Amino acid sequence: MSCDVRVIAATNRDLHSAIAAGSFRSDLFYRLNVFPIELPPLRERKEDIPILANYFVNRYARRVGRKIDSIQKKSLEALRDYSWPGNVRELQNVIERSLIVAETNEFSVDQNWLSHEFQSSPQVRSVSGAPSEQEQIEAALAQTKGKVSGRKGAAAILDMPASTLESKIRAMRINKHAYKGA
Repeated sequence: MSCDVRVIAATNRDLHSAIAAGSFRSDLFYRLNVFPIELPPLRERKEDIPILANYFVNRYARRVGRKIDSIQKKSLEALRDYSWPGNVRELQNVIERSLIVAETNEFSVDQNWLSHEFQSSPQVRSVSGAPSEQEQIEAALAQTKGKVSGRKGAAAILDMPASTLESKIRAMRINKHAYKGA
């Protein structure tokens, strides 16, 4: 008996670097890399945001039993202006959260939900000389030897959810594995 299987795999990692570092098998890469589709991050595809927003609004409105007649122009502009470090998944979550708490038939987003901490370069120290967010994250990772979650993880030290810290680590391109042996 034979079986015809297609595998679709997605990653945000640089697999060529992972192969060079020995953390990803080259034979597996070549087996999976038959038809690569490279998609730039959402922040580089601002024209897709209204289309995706409309799709997610309709999808989640049905799911929560709501009828949404329109999307507030101010909210759509805020969605377009945001840098989306969490990519499409973050957009999806913001829209779903907005629909859950919506009180009208016009979709709107609480702009406070769009974290603006990623808008500026994470490498820059504040004027007061206090450590940047990236430096704080790196210090916490060094202290926990790369452990992100759990009672003694970096997220607990920084007093934030582990998923938020993971997103920030990815957005700032911090190699948390470099701290494992530190």
